[in-house]
Amino acid sequence: MLIRPETPADQPAIHQLVRDAFGTDHGPVVADLVDALRRDDPGYLSFVAEDEGALIGHVMFTRSLLDAPERLVPVQVLSPLSVTPARQRQGIGSALIRHGVAELDKRDVPAVFLEGDPAYYSKQGFTAGEDHGFRKPSLRIPDAAFQVIPLTAHRPWMTGTLVYLHTFWDLDCVGLR
Repeated sequence: MLIRPETPADQPAIHQLVRDAFGTDHGPVVADLVDALRRDDPGYLSFVAEDEGALIGHVMFTRSLLDAPERLVPVQVLSPLSVTPARQRQGIGSALIRHGVAELDKRDVPAVFLEGDPAYYSKQGFTAGEDHGFRKPSLRIPDAAFQVIPLTAHRPWMTGTLVYLHTFWDLDCVGLR
């Protein structure tokens, strides 16, 4: 398996992979979210996992803000993480997360946030956001699902409320459904 940055040529396959990974209920909306995030955050970071020429996984990180007491702090949000259904539970998602978080740490990003299953994401180093003094951007997000991994550039004063990029709100992709 090879993990590499997304290229424009990958985008149609990523769209389908995300649709398949999230199923008929959520797949179309999440795939549209990926397309919209590319449009709205020109600095997005996206990686694919490839095996024998086929895309089998994808992870995307986009800019959001932390409304901290001293100032607004640029942070990243991991969303979405997708693995083709036939290859789930084989460590592909974990490898994509590790790769992306390591790259963001090199870029001096102070923290990466997400909404997700704590049983899965805690194995990747994420912990409850409120344990670090962070407030979730919406009451629709269950407390346990609001998670963060502080990185090397994080400083103690960097607490406060996560402010999502407007795209998450525009597509009503805030909070677990």
